[in-house]
Amino acid sequence: MLDTAPLRDAYRALLDAAAAVANPDHPSPGPPAGEWNADQILAHVAIVTAATIATASCVASGTNATYDNRMALDTWTIERLIARAGGQAGLRDRIRRHGDCLCALSGPVLSEAELDTLVPTLLVSHGTVLVDQLVPLRELMTGLAEVELPTHTQQLLSLLPDLARAEATA
Repeated sequence: MLDTAPLRDAYRALLDAAAAVANPDHPSPGPPAGEWNADQILAHVAIVTAATIATASCVASGTNATYDNRMALDTWTIERLIARAGGQAGLRDRIRRHGDCLCALSGPVLSEAELDTLVPTLLVSHGTVLVDQLVPLRELMTGLAEVELPTHTQQLLSLLPDLARAEATA
């Protein structure tokens, strides 16, 4: 069984950072040129989480599974999700629920053999292929907890003014 505590903690930290950015007492100066704003970061995370749930569900149902993060980088898809979720509050709620779903699925539901299932994986960032190989499902989930979510948590916190960032990370 996969220990989902690190994944739950990573989602909680991300959502705390998103709430700090949304706080009207700490208006964000906005992202640097070419970087995502808070809504775009959250939409990306929502898409990544939904894709991970879909991959885990395929493995759980015994069907062929793949993982490809390119749709989570697509500007049109990101903007469409922001609109459909109703903005940042809706995105935070969606991420919270998706995180709960992923933890419920990956913890007690998937067997060790399912968690060790090799999944054809394509991970791209800033136009560079990071991974194009078979990856155990377990590593996709631990990668979320150890790399993806903490990276986007820091990205959100970087949107805060210095004083608010210090308060949010204290």
